[in-house]
Amino acid sequence: MKLTPNQIAKFAQFASVLEVSGKTKPGNVHRNRDYDDMVFEDFLLSAVAVGDVFREAITLVDVNKPEKANLGKYIREAVAETNKWVKTNTNLGIMMMCIPIACSAAISDSFDDLHVNVKKLMDATTVDDACDLYDAINLADAGGMGDQDEFDVNSESAKDELRKNGQTMYDILEFSAGWDRLASELTTGMPVCFELGYPEYYNLRKNKSLSDSCVLTFLKILSEVPDTLISRKYGDEVANEVSDMAKNLLLEKDDFETKLIEFDDYLFSKGYNPGTTADLTAASIMISYLRDEF
Repeated sequence: MKLTPNQIAKFAQFASVLEVSGKTKPGNVHRNRDYDDMVFEDFLLSAVAVGDVFREAITLVDVNKPEKANLGKYIREAVAETNKWVKTNTNLGIMMMCIPIACSAAISDSFDDLHVNVKKLMDATTVDDACDLYDAINLADAGGMGDQDEFDVNSESAKDELRKNGQTMYDILEFSAGWDRLASELTTGMPVCFELGYPEYYNLRKNKSLSDSCVLTFLKILSEVPDTLISRKYGDEVANEVSDMAKNLLLEKDDFETKLIEFDDYLFSKGYNPGTTADLTAASIMISYLRDEF
C-alpha cells in the first residue's frame, strides 16, 4: 500500500518528538534535562519546522530516477528551516537518517521494499548531494565528517574538490564511516536501525509507554553500539565504557529508575553526550511507525 506524503512526514515528525520526549534519556536533552546551549523545546520546534521539507521531498521522489531524489538538498533545507527557529544544531543527524527513510517510504509498496529502497537511494546519490550535505553540516555548525584534509567540510575549496573528483554523498559518507556511525549506517543499509533499533521499539511499545519504549530502545542501541560522538570527543575507551554502563543498566532488576537517573547525571557531569545514539533511536522509531502502516 502506498503511503501519502502527509502520512510519511508525520511519522518523521513523530519520531523526532518521541525521541526527545523519552524520560530519562541518559546524556541527552529530554523533558527533565536542558543543556546550556539547547533545551527540550528546541527539539519540539525543530520537529514541527521540518514538516514541509519532508512533504516536498516525498512528493518529488521518483522510483525510476533515484539519482533525482536530491537527498542532500532536502537535508540542507531541513537544517536551514530549523535554523530559523532554534539557535543550535538539534536535528542534522536525524535529518540525515530520516530523509532517506521518508523518500524510500514514498516509493515502496511494502515494508520489505523500504529497506531495499533506502539502499537504492543512497547508492544513487550525486556530487550535488555531497555539496548540499557539506552545506548542511556547516549550517548546523556540526562535526561528523571528521577533520581529514581530503574531505574537510570547513575548507572553502571543499565543494570544488568534490566536483573535481566526482565524489558523491555516498562516497564522502563511506569515507567517514570509520569514525561516524551515521555515515556507516547510511552506506551499509542502516543495519542498526532496521535490525536492532526498530525491532526493539516496535516490540516494546506493544506493552510499554512511548517514553519507556524510547528510553529502552536508546539504551539497547547504546549498549551494543558505542556512540561515535563520544568516541570523537573522548576516545574509544570512554565510548566503550559508556556502552558497558548501558548494558549493565539494562540488567538492573530492583531499582532501574534510580539507576537510570544516576546514569544520566553521570553522563551530564562528564559531558558524555550519546547524540549519535539519539539519532539512531529517532530513525528506529520512524521505521516502527512505517511498519504499522504498510
